[in-house]
Amino acid sequence: MGTSWSARIADAPPGSAEAIQAVLVRVIAEMSNWEADSAISRFNALPIGQWMALPDDMARVLRTGLDIARLSGGAFDPAVGRLVAQWGFGPGGLTGLSTAPHHPSPWTAIELDGQRARRMADVTLDFSGIAKGFAVDAVASALRALGAAHFLIEIGGELRGQGLKPNLQPWWVDIEAPPGLSLPTLRVALSGLSVATSGDYRRFREESGTRLSHSIDPATGVPIAHDVASVTVLHESAMLADAWATAITILGPERGMALATRHGLAAMLIRRTETGGTEYLTPALAAMLD
Repeated sequence: MGTSWSARIADAPPGSAEAIQAVLVRVIAEMSNWEADSAISRFNALPIGQWMALPDDMARVLRTGLDIARLSGGAFDPAVGRLVAQWGFGPGGLTGLSTAPHHPSPWTAIELDGQRARRMADVTLDFSGIAKGFAVDAVASALRALGAAHFLIEIGGELRGQGLKPNLQPWWVDIEAPPGLSLPTLRVALSGLSVATSGDYRRFREESGTRLSHSIDPATGVPIAHDVASVTVLHESAMLADAWATAITILGPERGMALATRHGLAAMLIRRTETGGTEYLTPALAAMLD
């Protein structure tokens, strides 16, 4: 999936490493666009209108992605893969913009019926805004099943903490400001809690002197152009934190934070300004920090 992972486990039960590896292998086999034989790649290659039975985890992630798409007005879109590829952020590199008409709401062209799904238009699934979070949750579940009670899981910058460190301190995590912005570090304690951050400094491409964000607005079909530097969301579910952070980033400061506040999300948005950066906190996050 083009990223790294780490795990810190207090009194790790036997078989912990093998359990983690098994989870990650399964997620890659089902949801990685970088693997030609993965379930998601095979789904995207099917003729439009043809049903495919999905593995259980993939169906769950797709169902959650469609739910967040509906709640966010399409800002988070699990079917934005065609646009991601066209702008050079997919496994095939820069494919060039399509001459086909842009679908303004790709997720609405995905039909999910129980454990099977199909494409109703020329759109493709891309779980890059939700699969890492799901993998964090799945690893945590596998460790708990082995009897582990105290651990910190990280996959591609998305984290989940459970229990306490051996010194009885919580799993403290620093959420650093984006590079070049002199803002205070946000320190959070993860105990039964996950955190995900979406930022414009992690994946981008330079074109004619312009930085193109990897975050594509499904409504316009182009990379976002507003001044959001990063969005951080804390949630019990890493999968939901991951997806909501993407949605808020796409919507921008006003609409994104309004959405987060409306859904009671603990979120922080950092906005680039001429003088550096400005932080915005939702009421839910402000209450957690009091």
